[in-house]
Amino acid sequence: MATTTSVRPPVSTEKPSRPSKWREGLAGYVFLSPFLLGFMGITAIPMLYSLYLSFTNYELLGKTSDWIGFDNYKELFTNDLQFWHAVRVTLVYALVAVPLKLAAALGVAMLLNRERRGTGLFRGLFYLPSLLGGSVAVAIIWQAMFDRNGAFNSLLAVFGIEGKPWVNDPDWALETIILLGMWQFGAPMVIFLAGLKQVPQELYEAAAVDGASGWRRFINITLPMLSPVIFFNLVLETIHGFQGFTSAFVISGGTGGPTDSTLMYTLQLYIRAFTEFEMGSASAMAWVFLLTIGLLTMVLFSTGRMWVHYADEEG
Repeated sequence: MATTTSVRPPVSTEKPSRPSKWREGLAGYVFLSPFLLGFMGITAIPMLYSLYLSFTNYELLGKTSDWIGFDNYKELFTNDLQFWHAVRVTLVYALVAVPLKLAAALGVAMLLNRERRGTGLFRGLFYLPSLLGGSVAVAIIWQAMFDRNGAFNSLLAVFGIEGKPWVNDPDWALETIILLGMWQFGAPMVIFLAGLKQVPQELYEAAAVDGASGWRRFINITLPMLSPVIFFNLVLETIHGFQGFTSAFVISGGTGGPTDSTLMYTLQLYIRAFTEFEMGSASAMAWVFLLTIGLLTMVLFSTGRMWVHYADEEG
């Protein structure tokens, strides 16, 4: 029988010509142009302009925009009591809400990690609040729930406990916002669930054979194996915690009340810019905020090397 042989076409070894490379590069920039234009017009140019405004005494409704150097920054750090009060409120919110949110997310993720009937439904229900995000509607509902005649006081009345106007009480208004932030733990919960799926079950089985308790297995196996996921959630939720605005704005009516108990940093920045119209000072606050978040992120990454363990690490 006659055999047939396939002939491969010759492979061209010629390098693309300069016009061809230029056309490929041009096509790439054309496809990138929507992002580049959006980034320049919405992010880069406004940021640079706000940096310039932070060195001026520009007022939104004023006509003057004189260069004053670092006076806005000096005023913030030396004489602006509202600035430091907003810093304190934001720190309290972030230091309390973020750990509680991550703890709730990890706890629920461990409960939903095993496959049982209805587990998928419960995962969706727990994730639902995060889909709503920091929307105005959620903040309005939350405000109504914790009002004098709200659902929370009605629940307390069933047990004979007298309620109070939680959102209007200076001692409890910030706590209601912290509770709202903790309630929206769906996003980190899903990430924790994905991390738990990657933990080898053989480790738990070996620990059980050695007689390790559930708490010991959690400390010695779950937490070390989840440390990269915990670190990821910690960075994202810390940044998100410092950026809290919508709930404080809606619940306080845009004032930071009662008695500035919910005056978070971003809300004070908004008031400074669009209520007091001091755009120069507000721009300085924005850049202080940006640099602080950047510094905090660097600190988290530098300290993360001490407690974050990756599976492919030697030793």
